[in-house]
Amino acid sequence: MTTNDSTSVAPKIEESWKFALADEFRSDYFKNLVTFVKEETRKHLIYPPGKDIFSAFNHTPLTAVRVVLLGQDPYHGSGQAHGLCFSVPDSVPPPPSLKNIFKELHQDVGIEIPKSGNLTKWTEQGVMLLNATLTVRAHEAGSHQGHGWEQFTDQVIRTISDLRAGVVFLLWGKYAQNKISLIDTNKHFVLTAPHPSPLSAHRGFLGCKHFSKTNQILRENGLPEIDWNLS
Repeated sequence: MTTNDSTSVAPKIEESWKFALADEFRSDYFKNLVTFVKEETRKHLIYPPGKDIFSAFNHTPLTAVRVVLLGQDPYHGSGQAHGLCFSVPDSVPPPPSLKNIFKELHQDVGIEIPKSGNLTKWTEQGVMLLNATLTVRAHEAGSHQGHGWEQFTDQVIRTISDLRAGVVFLLWGKYAQNKISLIDTNKHFVLTAPHPSPLSAHRGFLGCKHFSKTNQILRENGLPEIDWNLS
């Protein structure tokens, strides 16, 4: 994040998002958020690395968004977070929730369970992998909640809802499902399921068939399907 002038704080973010979210970057709450993250970075180890904080936006421009998968916090373990919800870099073993996502992917559409947990290929097809909170203190889950990120990402969801049409929102778990009020369900599609965490996946995430349902929705609306295969 860099300060451009006395009235705005502009992150290094893809141009369509920079334009659409300009009012947020000029807001007092976002300036305070930037100050908070900078101070946290000075005192603690913060994930993901600064260059990856806005990866979800830089990989998936607003004009390309076709699917939104909403997470809560970045992973807080060493080397896991790289700015895309549920995803990890190639060299990092998939965490338990991602293993269940892959299990459902295999059961639903028959794709072989990937060796890598890197979901970047999805983002390049218009799948936005958005966390509600974009930073976290190492090994302290939820440590950056309540400091402004949620206000920012709520506006991101509203912006997608307002400026796009026919987007499929995948809301897994109660936290994500509480965001339904931000989405115009008359012009978008919402699929809900329990969270893929081992604590809840057996309650209906496994068997939800969201990957095939997403492609069915896209197909029925004349849009290209997502190639979920990561190999």
